[in-house]
Amino acid sequence: MTSEQFQKKINNKATAGQNLHIIWHFFTSVKLAIVLLLLLAATSIMGTFIPQNMNSNIYHNTFGHGLYEVLNALSLFDMYHSWWFQSLMFFLSVNLLVCSIDKLHATRKIIFVKNPSYKLSVFKHLKANKKFSIKAFPENLEGSYKDFIEKKFNKCIVKNSKNGFVIFGEKGRLTRLGVYYVHLSIILMLSGGLMGSFFGFEGHVNIPEGGSTNTVALKKKSESVELGFEIKCNKFNVSFYDTGAPKEYKSDLVILENKKEVVKKAIIVNDPLRYKGINIFQSSYGSMPPEKITIAISSASSGMTFNKELEIGDTVDLPEGLGTFALQKHLTSYSFRGHNIGETFLGTLSLKEADEPVNIFLPLKYPSFDKMRRGSAVFSIIDFERSYYTGLQVTKDPGVPLVYTGFLLLIIGCYVTFFMSHKSICIEVCKKGDKSLVTVAGKSNKNRLGMDEYVKKISDKLSGMTI
Repeated sequence: MTSEQFQKKINNKATAGQNLHIIWHFFTSVKLAIVLLLLLAATSIMGTFIPQNMNSNIYHNTFGHGLYEVLNALSLFDMYHSWWFQSLMFFLSVNLLVCSIDKLHATRKIIFVKNPSYKLSVFKHLKANKKFSIKAFPENLEGSYKDFIEKKFNKCIVKNSKNGFVIFGEKGRLTRLGVYYVHLSIILMLSGGLMGSFFGFEGHVNIPEGGSTNTVALKKKSESVELGFEIKCNKFNVSFYDTGAPKEYKSDLVILENKKEVVKKAIIVNDPLRYKGINIFQSSYGSMPPEKITIAISSASSGMTFNKELEIGDTVDLPEGLGTFALQKHLTSYSFRGHNIGETFLGTLSLKEADEPVNIFLPLKYPSFDKMRRGSAVFSIIDFERSYYTGLQVTKDPGVPLVYTGFLLLIIGCYVTFFMSHKSICIEVCKKGDKSLVTVAGKSNKNRLGMDEYVKKISDKLSGMTI
């Protein structure tokens, strides 16, 4: 390698080091943290004013086509899963991590030093100090004072002086990590949110009574995801208030793996079934088309009424040789002269005396509806078997344990930060005639007023000791 190549290599390393220093300094900036927090707050407020994950038709009606296209391009209808919102959370996590490492590097000699050195001169001019004299020689006080400080503090060091001795005590050094616990908790919660955003899902599935499924349709995408197990609805029950509003609906669910029952639970709203990190919530319900109906056929000529039980697709002969009736299909709703008459069965009546078949509409809400036709045979539904399906919201969020851990760590960090402190105390005992002059001084990294009171209590305890 020539000298020029060697010098070029050194320059490249120096440039890389400078670039790394600039990036590191950028992420340690408090201004960056403030800007990121303000952006997250502003976008979160925006997310409360703009309803999230609604049907696109609702957005079109609310904002109009032009504004809808702009807001949709900015992912403001699903902003918490958008790349820019995830980027804000990522950069805030990096900012907190780099700041914590940078500050911890500066304070590591205070927190993690194995053999700290204590200097009497540091405690000489502290405001938190008390003096008293006691009628005893220093050598008679050393043992009892040392035992007292050892009980109160994690570390206790005794040093001899010219006229007596000095005792240093220290405790709560690790409480300086409280702010780092808070930083780590926020990082964990942000990481949990990002993990759920990338690897979680939210879907919905309707399961009829007795039915099962192993897939759910994703909420925001036109695709489905396989669960790796089956959800079966053994039974669905719904109760109603006198007004007709639903009071409670409950699904008896079973989890099947390899056709074997592994979990069984009856779920209601806000009481989900959880299995393998997947949450199954009761969210809605609906009615299935009746499988069987019983119709009454009344003859206009004789006045006789005959009952027939039918399924869709069945064809029956009418009494008195009038003809045949075929039950064709079920309609969830039917409009008659501009009015919605609700669920309706459609049938075809073929009379021997008529050239063409006639469509017969049998609404469930109005059993006497067919009388208006004034035909030779009148049809009405007198009974039917109703079954329901359960609507389930199925979610997976692998980041939840991280969020819970972060929340717990946040509580611990706040408690340590606000209610605990790093205390150091110095007790100097000097011989003065037939007495000893005792000076008690202390310092704390927070709550200076509290430290004054603490030093006074220590001083009172020491001055009251008898030999």
